[in-house]
Amino acid sequence: MRFRTRLTLVLLTVVIISQLATGVAFLRATQNDALAKGNQRLEVGARVLDQLLDIRGEQLRDNVGILAEDFGFKSAVATKDTGTLYSVLANYGDRASADMVMLSDLDGNVLASSHHEQNSAMPFPGLFQRAQQTGSGVGVVIDNGEPYEFVLLPVRAPNLIGWVGMGFLINESVTEEINALTGLEISIVTYDANGDVNYLVSSHQEQLAMSLMNDTGNRLMEGAYTTRHQMSLDNDYLSYASTLMANQEYQSFALIQLSRDELLSAYSRLQWQLLSIVALMLLLTLAVALWSARSISKPLIALAQAAKLIGQGERIERISSGSSVKETHQLATTLLSMQEDIAKREATLLHQSRHDLLTNLPNRVSAFEDLQRFIQTGKPFTLLRFSITDFRDINDTFGYELGDHLLVTLAHRLQELPSPVMKAYRLDGDELMLVIGQADLDRRRREAMMEQISEPISLDKSLIMPSLSAGEVSYPTHGDSAHLLLRRSDIALDQARRHRRSHERYIEGQDEQHLRQLMLIRDLQDAVDNGELWMAYQPKVDTTTGNVCQFEALMRWRHPTLGFVPPDEFIGLAERSGNIGLLSDWMLAHVCEQLHLWKRQGHHLSVAINLSASDVIDPGLPMHIHELFESYDLTPDQLALEVTESAVMQDVDAATETLLALSQMGLKIAVDDYGTGYSSLAQIKRLPVDELKIDKSFVLKLDTQQEDLTIVRSTIEMGHLLGLRIVAEGVENSVSADILSQLRCDYLQGYWISKPMPADAITGWLEAFQPLQLSAASIN
Repeated sequence: MRFRTRLTLVLLTVVIISQLATGVAFLRATQNDALAKGNQRLEVGARVLDQLLDIRGEQLRDNVGILAEDFGFKSAVATKDTGTLYSVLANYGDRASADMVMLSDLDGNVLASSHHEQNSAMPFPGLFQRAQQTGSGVGVVIDNGEPYEFVLLPVRAPNLIGWVGMGFLINESVTEEINALTGLEISIVTYDANGDVNYLVSSHQEQLAMSLMNDTGNRLMEGAYTTRHQMSLDNDYLSYASTLMANQEYQSFALIQLSRDELLSAYSRLQWQLLSIVALMLLLTLAVALWSARSISKPLIALAQAAKLIGQGERIERISSGSSVKETHQLATTLLSMQEDIAKREATLLHQSRHDLLTNLPNRVSAFEDLQRFIQTGKPFTLLRFSITDFRDINDTFGYELGDHLLVTLAHRLQELPSPVMKAYRLDGDELMLVIGQADLDRRRREAMMEQISEPISLDKSLIMPSLSAGEVSYPTHGDSAHLLLRRSDIALDQARRHRRSHERYIEGQDEQHLRQLMLIRDLQDAVDNGELWMAYQPKVDTTTGNVCQFEALMRWRHPTLGFVPPDEFIGLAERSGNIGLLSDWMLAHVCEQLHLWKRQGHHLSVAINLSASDVIDPGLPMHIHELFESYDLTPDQLALEVTESAVMQDVDAATETLLALSQMGLKIAVDDYGTGYSSLAQIKRLPVDELKIDKSFVLKLDTQQEDLTIVRSTIEMGHLLGLRIVAEGVENSVSADILSQLRCDYLQGYWISKPMPADAITGWLEAFQPLQLSAASIN
């Protein structure tokens, strides 16, 4: 939407809202005032009705009083002369213009009445009871659905001998008189217990009166017993309802009404006048808004067009705003100044987006663009990608400031390298890269380059010898795109770091291996959820008895597309990707559940499981195992733990604390793959370890390699001196088993005894197993 249009709409909206708010408030106040005056008129009408009924009641009271004092009437009452009583009542009723006359005895039984049978019960018990209590009774009563103003007085001669009453029907004469006095429409309506109209007189036409009764009847019926007066605004009339009388059988109301059209006629005329004024104001406002919007928007549109051109990168020398307003001129000047600042800032941002802030070397984005440009030239080149070995340890030991100094120094050295080095980059963290203008980098030149880069660096008055690993790829031999070359250089560098070598050149097939590893890491979560993992169990045999003493739980994975995945492969990937905790949790729960199942089948078995480095330093592991024991009703002798030397040595203090807590729970702990790490028996002695497992690499050729025999013999002897039991894994023939038995190795494990088996095969294998017969002769 254009600015001019929007400004016009804003001005119009403000005026319209203000005018509407003012008009609505004024009209509402006027309407409320008209309704208030109407209510006052209705209240006056109700008071007039009450006064009229009071006046007629007093007149009737006087006439009834004269009758009650008449001597002849008293004599007739005393003698119960029925004929005389009817005659007297009729004569006095006619003289008083009464519509109903009645005489009752002291108990309320009718002696004579114009409307009721002789000896019938008092038809107005409420009024009769009030007369007995106060000496007289005046009020509205309902007889056969018709309302009467009725007066009931005592007859005394001189004692009380009866009660005489007269009443007049509240009919058209009453409504017409009220209409004549107030100009208001009035209706008298009586409902029976079913809500049907039994009696209706009105100053309206009969059809109109019935319609009004139907509109307001339900409201009157609902509130008649509790509210003397009710007021409501119907579609055509403002109504005021006054309850004349109500009991369980009938309800009678006086409905006073004022025409809505009459009441609001002045309001309607005022409404049209106000609408005319608002329409005129809107036309005037529209004209002013159009003129104002044009005068304000014209210079702003010119400035907006200039800003758009600046945003598109065009250079503007002068901006003509066409306005004499000081602020507009100042804005034009500011835009020109901003144009210069943007140009400088874009140059700075472009440099920063393509360069590393610490070393000022081109970054990964710049490297990618440069490689694409080098590839377009078609000339061969080599990428040498570096990483600093143990850079994290350098930061932790010397601090990040000195770590940054190391990176800056290496960056300077890379930039100072002579031809054929073309350009140096910092890709990320501790990774640097060189582009060398040769298809192949000969070993001598590469080693000289690495030696020059790796010269000692003074850090905090100490000389640090930086150790670098390098991955090498060549164009076009290893790829014809920047993305492929960078990925394959990363793979080569990763191979160098993993094997702790200073250099690795990319070899065909490593890409597929890398993709396989990525797939396995991605699918580990699904493997747990989809039931692709399962546990195999390999038995251990006690050399003393020849019986099975324990099983080792070994995790297996059958990938849906890759098939069987070796545990050494996927467990290592899980440790590197941070998913090992997921596998450990699954393994613990699965093994404990299997032990519980075997226990229910009558087999109290013991299983050893392998812990990862992250498991060993997890302070929550003992509590987790304790909870599993409680859930599956297991005892500590049913579960043993195996940890590798390398896992323990990553954080000896944390590992010792965790293993100590597990040992205090009664769990046996073994050091797995002993002899392949960099620990010693003296270090292991500090740990709460019960067993040592000699790595199978020393056992497989024990019967043919004298060196392996010497290592195994010394390990068993030193382990026993430290109070440790020794397990030999990789036992694959009876000769090795006899040698280990003669060397007093405590437990044997290997294919000669049994291959790892699924859980459902264990019980059958145990039943068929015969204790092994091992040679006990000592080897000197």
